[in-house]
Amino acid sequence: QVQFVESGGGLVQPGGSLRLSCVASAFSSENDIIGWFRQAPGKEREGVARIRTGDGHTYYVPRVKDRFTISRDNDKNTVYLDISSLQPEDTGVYSCAVSTYDILTIAQMLYGSWGQGTQVTVPS
Repeated sequence: QVQFVESGGGLVQPGGSLRLSCVASAFSSENDIIGWFRQAPGKEREGVARIRTGDGHTYYVPRVKDRFTISRDNDKNTVYLDISSLQPEDTGVYSCAVSTYDILTIAQMLYGSWGQGTQVTVPS
């Protein structure tokens, strides 16, 4: 079973940028779908972006599309999430997980092997 380790979080001032990393023990196939999720304080975890490891096809939820960029480096078994123009509402624990469902939605019920997450804090 694949395992993930996230890193790169921290305290960032509004308007700043951040790169989060998600290192996988291995990608099982080129059809793996890796998703990034955010759980804000007191809220449900929500998917924000996903990428297909084979060809790099991406999908974003509309509200983050202009500021979030997901990418991968298959040689390093790593998926990145670049966030620009950070806002207080971006605060939360960001984690990654894998799915075999190649559909244009990022529903957490379709993902597994969750990492511990990395905390991102943007003060208001």
